[in-house]
Amino acid sequence: MMPNFIDKIGDWNPQLLRELKGRLKFSNVAIAVATSLLLQLVVFLYQLREFPDDRYSLTNTYCRLSKVYQRQQNQTYQQSDQYQIPNLNDLVAKNICPQNQIDWQLWWRDHWEYIFLTLSVIFVFTLLVAGTYLLINDLAKEESRGTLNFIRLSPQSETSILTGKLLGVPSLVYLVILVAVPLHLLAGRSAEIAFSYILSYYAILAASCIFFYGAALLFGLISRLFSGFQPWLGSGAVLLFLFTVMGFASSSSSNILNNSTAWIRLFTPWDTINYLFPNLLRVYNGSQLKNLEFFYLPLGTNVVSIVGFHLLNLGLCSYGILQALKRSFRNPQASIISKGQSYVLVAFCQFMMWGFTLQSWNNSNFYEQVGPNLVFLAIYNLGLLFSLIAILSPHRQDVQDWARYRHQEVSSRKSVWRDLIWAEKSPALVAIAINLAIVTIPLVVWISITSVFDTDYIQNGADDNFNSLKLLLAVALSISIIMIYATIAQLILLLKTPKRSFWAIGTIGTVTFLPPMILEFLGISSWKHPTVWLFSTFPWSALQYSGVTTIFMAFLAQLSVLALLNFQLTKQVRLAGESATKALLAGR
Repeated sequence: MMPNFIDKIGDWNPQLLRELKGRLKFSNVAIAVATSLLLQLVVFLYQLREFPDDRYSLTNTYCRLSKVYQRQQNQTYQQSDQYQIPNLNDLVAKNICPQNQIDWQLWWRDHWEYIFLTLSVIFVFTLLVAGTYLLINDLAKEESRGTLNFIRLSPQSETSILTGKLLGVPSLVYLVILVAVPLHLLAGRSAEIAFSYILSYYAILAASCIFFYGAALLFGLISRLFSGFQPWLGSGAVLLFLFTVMGFASSSSSNILNNSTAWIRLFTPWDTINYLFPNLLRVYNGSQLKNLEFFYLPLGTNVVSIVGFHLLNLGLCSYGILQALKRSFRNPQASIISKGQSYVLVAFCQFMMWGFTLQSWNNSNFYEQVGPNLVFLAIYNLGLLFSLIAILSPHRQDVQDWARYRHQEVSSRKSVWRDLIWAEKSPALVAIAINLAIVTIPLVVWISITSVFDTDYIQNGADDNFNSLKLLLAVALSISIIMIYATIAQLILLLKTPKRSFWAIGTIGTVTFLPPMILEFLGISSWKHPTVWLFSTFPWSALQYSGVTTIFMAFLAQLSVLALLNFQLTKQVRLAGESATKALLAGR
């Protein structure tokens, strides 16, 4: 029967069969099972360290006489003087709770719950950290042995190969967890935890594994420069992320999720698991998710909406990672995502971040809800846009191929704009501009609505620095300076020098951070000399100290620089196309 089952696995997914044959050997399976059993024994015995013995105190939690005795003890303290208290303490220490007065049912219920919660935390760290390490390490080994290219050339689909990797590479980790599942279920049922909550936990854990494992495979494919350090870097980042979010989830603050950072935290399972099992992180005033809203929709009102939204978020993000994996797996030289996919990605990120920004906590108005989140939105979007500049900007050879095609097909009068918007080998400036428009549309809408409906509130002293025209100019300044950075990066990638990517990153970093550092070193602060800062590469710090006219002049200066850079870029692309065409004709 076992050979037939193995044959069926091979027929369904040959890559999975290959991974399982290489890992499920008798010695590996025995070690995995023994490790799991030993771990369960340690957890069980550790929880028994507080087992009530014949010297169990009357004042402890599970003694039925503790409340009566503590009440009598308080009365005795009130009637006794300070010289009798040491003798009284000695007397209290010698009072032992009778065995028949120990609430054994409550003791076992609580300690089964401790076992359940301990195993739940162990499952999360073991699956996500160990599984991530194994997947990245497997890709690194395949790459070093040269077998990864053979897998790419196999007739299997990308989905089949990647599914085989996801199911097969961490198979021993799965085995360790599966052996512990019976004790986990027994502990949960003995602790009187609803079976639907336990199933919800398993669903969240499975969705988290799919998301993190897909991200691990993508990281393994695009991080070949890190060589053998890849597995430690990837799994270490996951471990740090889990610990960081776990610390935030254990906070007692009730409004810590009432901002756009809530979306980042929902990529880990801690908040949702703590919502299901409130004793997990010892947050006794209730989970932070109970007040969570998304576009004013109360997600935290019931467990179905919380778990459903968490699974939907992880599912959509996992699907996006799968699309990037398909592109990167077959063609390692291609960009991770296409221009069209970048528009969808940016729009999805804005939808999620603004959804968690708009929450009606503390009866705050529209201005108060968005204002404190502007810093978070700016950081997220700057990171996203700079990443897209690095991903979408084509290198010299790709631009030459596209320019040569445009030079040869000029008689067909095909739309250059259509190529700039969708074609992968064309310069990425138009695509970056479209993504910038997607980012700025919600900001412009917020500024417009706030200036119209919240005028009375703002004029009454909520924020004296609020000026809709100044904010619109600030948005325009941000757009122009990011477009300048994108143009500089594209110009550097057109050079003939080696390691153009490093030069582009270094140049953008230098242009961004060096002028502000020099100005601060010279004592030219933004609040003392705002005009100088407005014409630097970091004008945002001087906006609140500058007038509208000065900001507009800085914007015009940036537009002039952008126009000159794009004129040079257009010339370089045209020359590249002409030279490539001449070289091709000469070769014939």
